[in-house]
Amino acid sequence: MIKKIYDKIYKVISHPNQYAKKVGVKLGNNIQLNTKSFGSEPYLITLGDDLYTSANVTFITHDGSVNVLRNLYEECDDVDLIKPIKVGNNVFLGFGVVILPGATIGDNVIVGANSLVKGTLKENCVYAGNPIREICSIKDFYNKRKCDFLHTKKLSKEDKKQYLEREFNG
Repeated sequence: MIKKIYDKIYKVISHPNQYAKKVGVKLGNNIQLNTKSFGSEPYLITLGDDLYTSANVTFITHDGSVNVLRNLYEECDDVDLIKPIKVGNNVFLGFGVVILPGATIGDNVIVGANSLVKGTLKENCVYAGNPIREICSIKDFYNKRKCDFLHTKKLSKEDKKQYLEREFNG
């Protein structure tokens, strides 16, 4: 009982990376998680290097729909439907992405907000939607968006604020 209470408190107060490691997610290097939703078998999730997730990303390793089959078919009374998830290197997962059991995401992939990921996403592409579909290559995305780039990543918060206010308000 005390362990369950401790685990709930740890989930609330720990950094998402620390929590993922504690529950058994296999983490690469240079990962920034902004989620703590790793399903019922987090030890079946492998995350590559240089991964960034937005908030509300959900990893699901266990398909609960099998509960209906358990009630209908006697031979299913003890079955589960569980599959691992693998995310490659240099991946961005947008806000609210849901990754279903058995999904594999290749290297150098961007997944747009609120997308439903299933199957295999090949490397060097941008994906979005529900159901998910390929939008363009990473190179096309770069060429399309480079005119909108702002060089603010290394600015202090105050310098960034001033820059953005000048850029968009005046």
